[in-house]
Amino acid sequence: MKKKTAKQLKITLIRSLSGHLAPQKATAAALGLHKTNRSVVHADTPVIRGMINKIRHLVAVEEQA
Repeated sequence: MKKKTAKQLKITLIRSLSGHLAPQKATAAALGLHKTNRSVVHADTPVIRGMINKIRHLVAVEEQA
């Protein structure tokens, strides 16, 4: 029996956090994004999608298998 593997999302911080609101900075930090042009990989869940939606103007998202 095959195990289903969850989709992964590669999230890259493409804009600086300076000058943005504290909740946006906190969301980026919760995702593990601390420096510009750094990437993290997370499972594709509704919680992560919601966090991405809050800072969608600051990040680039790629789906990975």
